[in-house]
Amino acid sequence: MASEVRIDKWLWAVRVFKTRTIATEACKKGRVLIGDVPAKPARMVKPGDIVKVRKPPVTYSFRVDAITQNRLGAKLVPEYMTNVTPESELHLLDVVRLSGFIDRRKGLGRPTKREGRDLQRFTDEASADSMGWDFDFDDDILLDDDDQ
Repeated sequence: MASEVRIDKWLWAVRVFKTRTIATEACKKGRVLIGDVPAKPARMVKPGDIVKVRKPPVTYSFRVDAITQNRLGAKLVPEYMTNVTPESELHLLDVVRLSGFIDRRKGLGRPTKREGRDLQRFTDEASADSMGWDFDFDDDILLDDDDQ
């Protein structure tokens, strides 16, 4: 078994990218870093290296635990890498997911059925929460002209 492998092949093998071509393109665009240095597709990676992959809005960090050149089954991936992405980065995914309901980017077209149902559920929950507030304006104390 080899002690080093190309970074594009390793990223594809551990299922960070769907195809090796996409992994290669990410390397060429500077979205893959090894030790905070941009990595070309042919850069060799070895156990112990920290690989950072920028998939906007998040930069994922992975520690290389083992080397493989062949694509792995999803259940085997934890044996070959450890996700060491900071919680602050993962929190960005939740923020983006929620903001997608509120401000849909221009040019995305109509929402899909699923997005529509999620948006409806989100607005229903928001309106249900506001309905739970007890505002009764009849009970407010009104000042008479002599009390002022």
